[in-house]
Amino acid sequence: MALSLDTVGPDSKNATTGRSEPGVPPENRLDMPTQSLRRWSASQERKPIVERSSSRTALARLFVFGGALLLTGYGTYEMYQVVSVSRTTVLQWLLVALFTVNFSWIAVAFTSAVLGFFALLAQPRTRPALPAALGARTAIVMPVYNEQTARTFAALEAIYESVEATGLGAHFDYFILSDTTDPDAWVAEERAFLDLRKRLGPQARFYYRHREKNHHRKAGNIADFVTRWGGHYEHMLVLDADSLMTGDCIVRLAAAMEADPDAGIIQSLPLIINRNTLFARLQQFAARVTGPVIAMGLSVWMGRDGNYWGHNAIIRTKAFADQAGLPDLKGKPPLGGHILSHDFVEAALMRRAGWDVYMLPDLEGSYEESPPSLIDLSARDRRWCQGNLQHMRVIGAKGLKLPTRQHFATGIMSYLASPFWLFQLIVGIALVLQTTYIRPEYFARDFRLYPIWPRFDPERALALFALTMGILLAPKIFGTLLVLLRGRERRASGGGIRVVLSSLLEIILSALLAPILMLIQSGSVFQILLGRDTGWQPQRRDDGSIPFRDIVRRHRWHTVLGALTGISAFMIATSLFLWMSPTILGLLLAIPLSWLSGQLGAGLALKRVGLLRTPEEHEPPAIAVRANELQRRNASFGFDDQDGLIALCYDRELRERHAEMLSPASRRKRGEIETDRALAEAKLADAETVEEAIGWLKPKERVAILKDPALLTRLVELGGRSVVEAKAAE
Repeated sequence: MALSLDTVGPDSKNATTGRSEPGVPPENRLDMPTQSLRRWSASQERKPIVERSSSRTALARLFVFGGALLLTGYGTYEMYQVVSVSRTTVLQWLLVALFTVNFSWIAVAFTSAVLGFFALLAQPRTRPALPAALGARTAIVMPVYNEQTARTFAALEAIYESVEATGLGAHFDYFILSDTTDPDAWVAEERAFLDLRKRLGPQARFYYRHREKNHHRKAGNIADFVTRWGGHYEHMLVLDADSLMTGDCIVRLAAAMEADPDAGIIQSLPLIINRNTLFARLQQFAARVTGPVIAMGLSVWMGRDGNYWGHNAIIRTKAFADQAGLPDLKGKPPLGGHILSHDFVEAALMRRAGWDVYMLPDLEGSYEESPPSLIDLSARDRRWCQGNLQHMRVIGAKGLKLPTRQHFATGIMSYLASPFWLFQLIVGIALVLQTTYIRPEYFARDFRLYPIWPRFDPERALALFALTMGILLAPKIFGTLLVLLRGRERRASGGGIRVVLSSLLEIILSALLAPILMLIQSGSVFQILLGRDTGWQPQRRDDGSIPFRDIVRRHRWHTVLGALTGISAFMIATSLFLWMSPTILGLLLAIPLSWLSGQLGAGLALKRVGLLRTPEEHEPPAIAVRANELQRRNASFGFDDQDGLIALCYDRELRERHAEMLSPASRRKRGEIETDRALAEAKLADAETVEEAIGWLKPKERVAILKDPALLTRLVELGGRSVVEAKAAE
């Protein structure tokens, strides 16, 4: 690693300069007691300040759950009629039971979508004026974990500019809350932060904090902010690293919170934007077309017993501190320990305490991004699966509202549904196999006139299959109809024909991907129940390309299973093969589908012909355009591409600011040796040049140096020695 002498010293063109303001404001602490899941008294629940009628919400719930119950009863009756042509066997009863569970799951989604569809039809399209004033202060917080600074800091700067444009920017402060463990990413964050402050000035009120230990991950990151600085702010607006929100949206959320003294959390509906790979554009289109129908339905029947999705939502800070301190679950991960899907539980605890939690699904200007490929989605989904299955140990917590328990049940079932569908498929195959190959028992021990021989009613079976598919696809159809009925959205999506073609394409590709996801999610459930912890890996944001050998390794057993299932089904009965053909085809194409899902070229090709287009893609939101411009500019600074230790070693002012922003070091107990620090110290003592030392250091040892000013000074001394030797050689 060669070092140019042109880069040495604080006066170089890459040096970071600026005023020496503190990285964080003075602390204003709030207590955040850990809540109990076993103890709760009704006397602890606050009384609402504003009395509101709940009749509308009650009627909506009656429609959704009553309608789903009636549909499930009808579906179960029809399935029983399908299998009860002759005496019903144990396998047939098992098939009926599995069908009932699975059908009830999609029936609730259907009735909720019906409610959302008609609510959107009746919704006025005019928006109220932007609030002229705000009275409270809000912290906009972005937790980051090993993210690219070019992206995250561009998003925050674009949000800042948009908020300032409303004229109400003085009410908002901005926090980058880093849990980053990668040493180069840590230094890149500091450089990006100092550069941002230098350009915008102290009046922008940007703050940066890096946590020494990422205890309890994102939930712990937010809790650390609340307990240290939460007293400064009536509200906090929580973002994800891929979040983007307009100033208009943020101001409206803050105004809604100020106007509602009973509100604890107000959730916006983030739309997916900026996606270009095939898989990401499929998600983007589905979220834009179907998402509003589902979200509006949820909003109507949930009322003020809503949920929290962990980002793009505003929260009453003091209420959160008082009620949302998460307990650890007894036992070890994956079902014990820290709660991964913390957002559901935080909303549940605040609702238990009498704070309202609800969504504003029609609030525009809230955006996020999505995983770029099927494999990236499955990696994130594995963590979500573990978090939702942990809720099996939370759903019975004392004092929770009934709708809250339903939210937990929905989250749990969203992952258990995959193994249930898989079991139903296996039982169906077993029944056909039994009918085809196993001889009926003509002379059983108990006297019968007819043998035990499973039989089915094919006409009823076909009608029930059509009903199931109709209910399953209804939310997509409702969403497509809404786009077609709304002229501006229809035109922005490419016109009526392209909207219909895009919807058909999304349905077909989703149907092919469904069996792959079913097996992936089933595997995740089985692994978690067997005790395998998922950990917490940073997400890939842009690039969907994955080495083909990794795709083959990930999906080879899906392909083998598809081939074996297809051969077996064809040998058993042609009708079974035809019935299972979508599942068989999806599994057989698992490798090429997964590869294609992450291809940028495939997504852009559809974009060029106007398919899977969304209104936000046709006319990108101004804030997204600005964020992309800022990201390109930030990338040109090269912070994400440079070695962090090298940058610190040869930039004195950056080094000084780094030392100022370090968290107070925890005291080491006598006799306890920190292995990474000891190894780093030994390697620095043994090295003769900076290049040699950096070549020897492992990532955790680099982090130990970043945390210890004394070790960093030793590294700088090596750098000074290298410079002296270089000058002597000249």
